[in-house]
Amino acid sequence: MTELLIIDAANVIGSVPDGWWRDRRGAVERLRDRLALDGVPGHEDGAEIVLVVEGAAKGVESVPGVRVEAAPGSGDDRIVELVAEAGERPCLVATADRELRRRVTALGADVLGPRSVRR
Repeated sequence: MTELLIIDAANVIGSVPDGWWRDRRGAVERLRDRLALDGVPGHEDGAEIVLVVEGAAKGVESVPGVRVEAAPGSGDDRIVELVAEAGERPCLVATADRELRRRVTALGADVLGPRSVRR
């Protein structure tokens, strides 16, 4: 069964103070493109990557290798929904948000820190 890697875009781009706040959409597009090119370190073996976006980044589109999910409300809530929808499929969520980590691990997902998806 293919692993589902769910990336909390806001949390990952916010983990490095590189000026992302001046162009949130551009920062998410750069993250998406890096993920499409390189995958997630240690998980390059055909895993499905889903990048969850919210707010100013909602217009970012999917590209081959990375499905972009625009959260209709809270990005955290959409991530929890995706984990719940995955059922028995192995899930890994990239975020540093403590409450989100608690919510997704309660559903059986594993978590990793936001910097681990950046090369």
